[in-house]
Amino acid sequence: MSDPTNASKDEPKEDTTPGSAPQNNAPEFDTRDPAAPAFWDERFERGFTPWDQAGVLPAFEAFAQAHSDAAVLIPGCGNGWEAGWLARSGRKVRAIDFAPSAVARARALLGDHADVVEEADFYTYAPPFTPGWIFERAFLCALPKSQRADYARRMAALLAPGALLAGYYFLGETPKGPPFGIARAELDALLEPYFTLIDDQPVEGSLPVFQGRERWLTWRRNAG
Repeated sequence: MSDPTNASKDEPKEDTTPGSAPQNNAPEFDTRDPAAPAFWDERFERGFTPWDQAGVLPAFEAFAQAHSDAAVLIPGCGNGWEAGWLARSGRKVRAIDFAPSAVARARALLGDHADVVEEADFYTYAPPFTPGWIFERAFLCALPKSQRADYARRMAALLAPGALLAGYYFLGETPKGPPFGIARAELDALLEPYFTLIDDQPVEGSLPVFQGRERWLTWRRNAG
């Protein structure tokens, strides 16, 4: 997960349990603030990652194959499954996360391609290339709600006109989180100043924490 450095100091500490309802098998955690790297470190270190796909989904593969020339940036990469898939396919990719444990796990999983993963703050990170596609998966929904406007502005700043922001969006408000679901109308209002929605598809194979709530959305960066 990327560094939410712009979060208000008054942001309430969020529940440790992913999803909109408690999970009976969730362990007790010491850290309760998803704006802190320690929140995510503790979960990766203890193996509690219900948002982790442990692979890639067909929608990702299909989109990646249809946009094979696009250099890809993946913020909040977690274990880095998609980054590994792209790197092994010879694609230009950088994946970032602000949690050291996530970065260490991703680098271990990627092996010979570990160098595509970096520990970095999404809001200040400068990729070594101009992304043609930023991949969204369990990133926006991991951020405190107060950072949504910053997310949209930063995505727009990283992408040139015509470039794509595409991936899985967790839709529908949740009373607590992470993951923090977002109402579809709010997401549209958030991104439409910078992007135009060009594709909207259902998702198959969602994890239980996201089941029935994900859409694959493709947004194209507007000119200007």
